Amino acid sequence: MADRQQHAVAPQGGHHDSARRRLLLGAACLAGGVRAGVAEAQGPPALPIFDAHLHYSHDAWERLPPKEAVALMRQAGLKRAMVSSSSDEGTQKLLVEAPDLVLPVLRPYRTRGEIGTWVRDPTVVAHLEARLARFRYVGIGEYHVYGEDADLPVVRRVVQLARERRIALHSHSDADAVERQFRQDPSARILWAHAGFDSPANVRAMLRRHRNLWCDLALRSDHALVDATGGKVESAWREAFLEFPDRFMVGTDTFTPERWFYVGEHARWSRQWLADLPREVGEAIAWRNGERLFGEAWNTARR
Repeated sequence: MADRQQHAVAPQGGHHDSARRRLLLGAACLAGGVRAGVAEAQGPPALPIFDAHLHYSHDAWERLPPKEAVALMRQAGLKRAMVSSSSDEGTQKLLVEAPDLVLPVLRPYRTRGEIGTWVRDPTVVAHLEARLARFRYVGIGEYHVYGEDADLPVVRRVVQLARERRIALHSHSDADAVERQFRQDPSARILWAHAGFDSPANVRAMLRRHRNLWCDLALRSDHALVDATGGKVESAWREAFLEFPDRFMVGTDTFTPERWFYVGEHARWSRQWLADLPREVGEAIAWRNGERLFGEAWNTARR
């Protein structure tokens, strides 16, 4: 989870329900063949969604088998999904189940408990090198690193590995850590998780400085107001999206197992506020940016 989260998260429909109740509700919907997007299906085709921020960690696959997780993604209308997990086994399980849908991203974490320790654990490097030698990925991440910790040897090696493999970095960081990673490799491609939980003004400043920086909007709702009548984009974020239409992506962030049952809700919510943008901008953020940056390269490499 975003341990430095500063903004409200996207709507979660039963915020005060227990995790168990949400899991059971989601499983019942899936088993019953409920299509939350039936109304959309009766009109124009739903806007495809490229979800740039999903996790399928050990506690998720133990409760939600791969076939059911993939079914949820397809029901949500996802065109692609960037998936990482703790450990990497979850990502590989989903990739086998849906190679047309899943884009694998390699997390440094072997267990959830390594989120705060990985930057000072040299065994992480051997783990990453072994997985990279065995499997293909579109990136390394999502990993958490802040400030001067980005200059520690383990993180420096992660930046080097991404350069050697010509893959991206998915960095959950403050702006300082992002700057430090770019100083290590000015040609790095960094997807800034949650847009750093930073203000739209600061995000725009970072995007102006770094042409190879992109942002996912996972776990944020400050950029949009959505109600029963539709969606509106907040004015400062609208300026950011219009200035940099090719630099943003949406994401759900399934940091706990029950959030898998918000994937469809998040996709619907995203379509509502994206509809308030010019069509070409909305489509770019919804799926074209992710497909161009990650999907096309993955398709080419698979041939």
